Amino acid sequence: MRGMSWLRVVIAALVILTAFPDTASASPSGRTPVVLFPAFHLTKLKVRVHHQTAAPGCPRSGGFEDWYRNDHPSRLFSQVCQDKLLTLRYDANPSKPMASRFSNQPGVDVRIVDYGRTDSAPFYEPLYRALEAHGYRRDADIRVAGYDARLTPDMGGFPQRTRALIEDTYRDNGNRPVHLIGHSNGPLYAQYLLTHMSRAWRDKYIHGFTPIAGNFPGQGLLYPVLFTGLNVQDFGYPTTGDNAESSARMYLSAPSSYMSASDPKVFRNREVVVQNTSTGRRYTPRDYPELFADAGLPVAKAIADHYVGFVRFTDARSFPDVDVYAERGSGLATTVGARLANLTPGQIVKPGQFLNRDGDSNQEDITNEAVLAWRAMPCHRFSLTDNRGVDHFSLPGSQHVLDRLLAHLGEPRSHCPGT
Repeated sequence: MRGMSWLRVVIAALVILTAFPDTASASPSGRTPVVLFPAFHLTKLKVRVHHQTAAPGCPRSGGFEDWYRNDHPSRLFSQVCQDKLLTLRYDANPSKPMASRFSNQPGVDVRIVDYGRTDSAPFYEPLYRALEAHGYRRDADIRVAGYDARLTPDMGGFPQRTRALIEDTYRDNGNRPVHLIGHSNGPLYAQYLLTHMSRAWRDKYIHGFTPIAGNFPGQGLLYPVLFTGLNVQDFGYPTTGDNAESSARMYLSAPSSYMSASDPKVFRNREVVVQNTSTGRRYTPRDYPELFADAGLPVAKAIADHYVGFVRFTDARSFPDVDVYAERGSGLATTVGARLANLTPGQIVKPGQFLNRDGDSNQEDITNEAVLAWRAMPCHRFSLTDNRGVDHFSLPGSQHVLDRLLAHLGEPRSHCPGT
């Protein structure tokens, strides 16, 4: 009889567990898991080179890593060589979809280091530590959706890879919806994913979205970078002609440069992004076709026509339709353009040549306020918090931002009609 009683208890327990599969594997902690979308070039990339011939004078084989604040830069590959090897090839064949026209140089392979893991984006240590202090575990309920920052979110398998990461994070954490955090360019990739997934998918897998200084409409800075270059290692401007040219041509080849440049539908002519001092001509975002025509860059014009304003977000059909808790910085001088001697790629710029307006030191006020369009979401929560005096790269580690993030992670999702 005692054995029978024990068996009945076991059977009853199994019936309960199988009757409620969603709660059987639920984490007792109740934490909302998070997936982080890093900023422009803050994902570690490993570049492998094998018998390359695209850059004469550079090593034919070897490897290097490419990411902001790389703490072990290559001693074998110079910055110029790295730029040349990371310059994408473009096939102008109009029968090919735009996303299929870009490829790496022959003999060059680029991979994300430690995809999905916090090690893939070490810049965000303050954020990881803040979450850990509240019980979170790296690579379990904190994961990272890294990407090759040269590419746009319609390329490189980004949607499929990121969808799988979010679904795995959901399942591995007791079928709990996942909160997306994005910084700078990262929110562009998160927004693209959200608007290319079904409402049913969002309702099942997404808890909410925290864009930190989301670069949704682009920023003016990217237009002069197409002529001056910008070194990823320290985000400093090149100081030699060779480096300025190699870097500028690398950005000219990358579709993400155009996606990240200010969209004339949002900016119109509200800022000057390039001034050619040899002719006196001033170009606003609305003038980008004339800018590339005057510079003799027809390929740039073709890529820009497709990718400027690529990630839609201002019209109701492009709202993310999840709870959004946006953060921005303000009150700091922010570069939006530059006075250039001419329109030849390879310009060396000095501080006095930059054109500034208010912002977070990296993105201007127009960029950071554009997300206010989402106030029109009919049901889901939306907030935009201004962190005056906090610069762009300090925002993800700001204690006030982190405190609000933790509070939002603990809130239940909005339940909206039709979802």
